[in-house]
Amino acid sequence: QVNFVVCQLFALLAAVWFRTYLHSSKTSPFIRHVVATLLGLYLALFCFGWYALHFVIQSGISYYIMIIIGVENMHKYCFVFALGYLTVCQITRVYIFDYGQYSADFSGPMMIITQKITSLAFEIHDGMFRKNEDLTPSQRCLAVRRMPSLLEYLSYNCNFMGILAGPLCSYKDYITFIEGRSYQLQQSEANGKEDTKYEQTDPSPNIAVAQKLLICGLSLLFHMTITKTLPVEYNIDDNFRATASWPVRFFYLYVSLMAARPKYYFAWTLADAINNAAGFGFRGYDKNGVTRWDLISNLRIQQIEFSTSFKMFLDNWNIQTALWLKRVCYERATFSPTIQTFILSAIWHGVYPGYYLTFLTGVLMTLAARAIRNNIRHYFVQSPAVKLCYDIVTWMATQAAISYTVVPFVLLSVKPSLTFYSSCYFCLHIASILVLLVFPLKRTQKGSKKHESVQPVWSRKLEEESLLQKNNYSTTNNSFSQKQEITCRYQALKQ
Repeated sequence: QVNFVVCQLFALLAAVWFRTYLHSSKTSPFIRHVVATLLGLYLALFCFGWYALHFVIQSGISYYIMIIIGVENMHKYCFVFALGYLTVCQITRVYIFDYGQYSADFSGPMMIITQKITSLAFEIHDGMFRKNEDLTPSQRCLAVRRMPSLLEYLSYNCNFMGILAGPLCSYKDYITFIEGRSYQLQQSEANGKEDTKYEQTDPSPNIAVAQKLLICGLSLLFHMTITKTLPVEYNIDDNFRATASWPVRFFYLYVSLMAARPKYYFAWTLADAINNAAGFGFRGYDKNGVTRWDLISNLRIQQIEFSTSFKMFLDNWNIQTALWLKRVCYERATFSPTIQTFILSAIWHGVYPGYYLTFLTGVLMTLAARAIRNNIRHYFVQSPAVKLCYDIVTWMATQAAISYTVVPFVLLSVKPSLTFYSSCYFCLHIASILVLLVFPLKRTQKGSKKHESVQPVWSRKLEEESLLQKNNYSTTNNSFSQKQEITCRYQALKQ
């Protein structure tokens, strides 16, 4: 953990240096690729020793598969190999070397590299094999029209900005950043004409980086002071279960799981700040003309803590992984996309039995929450006062369901996980099954926005924020919103 923090702080300084002295206006893309890759591999070697060779081996073999298999089927072979290689490494680390510990946990960066390998393979398949009219709008926008070079591929997978903690980004966004075209493309499209002043001046990420570092500091402080006093393991303490009342137990369950989240807030926000410090992550401008640096942000803390549905929580937690699961699994699944997506998520996370208990429970919770929402929510949205009461109740239910679901994810093993669930009499499992038996579950169309979560009444600004972040780019005027599709096509042609 100390190595991780030290390396990330070094990466933050390197990112500032990279943006200042190796800016795209001063240095060729080749040099930027080489430096980003070498710095990334150095950090990996410092953190994990020779285990870092797995990153190069996994990327190298995947690139070889892409070259020899061809664009028609390479996405399948890359997916099977990358996920299989990750799983083998996780099995050896967990069951042979160090069960339950995180020392030399080189599988963490491999999880991000696996995402990049598989997502890029699908994007190349979409861009070089499938017909344009067969693609969804998002697939069309992300499609890669040419095979990347080995250097570009290694730079994308192993750059210093994201090798330790990600987050995942699309290949086109990364290449556009390296070549220095991200800001110019967005600005020229927004104005409808070339503007020399804007093209010569990049927006500064300093304010965004400072804000994210402040969040990191507060999250780390909370983790070091509060989290230690509220261990999740206390939920299965014999004396606590025997003496505490049900309300007390459920309250402690909620606060202990809430206290376990700041370490993720710290790691993901710091990773986002590193990318921003290097100049990567600029999305555009909001309606007030303020710069947005959330292109690859991995979480929205406020929306997480005030989620009023299971889906809303998942949509704002580990955002880039959720997008990866959607793009490589949910949108392409031929049957039971929700179940397939949860299974893939469990396999990707690792081989601890607790992960599988969590994600199998998550399937039940998601389907039950969807059934309730489809069948009763419309009765409570007519009156603002009733809607507020509904939001409060669904917030409480969501927090209880999330806490109940993720306990095995923290406990890892089967026995303590089943001890916890049996102490609760599997109450939410049974309730979810009863809900599915009572309420009909409507078939949802993949990719539709019909069942998207809605923000609570007391937070209208969060709703606007969430909607803005779903756009590919933000805008300072109305004309840009009409040209988003043109931007995607223009980027594809440049590729």
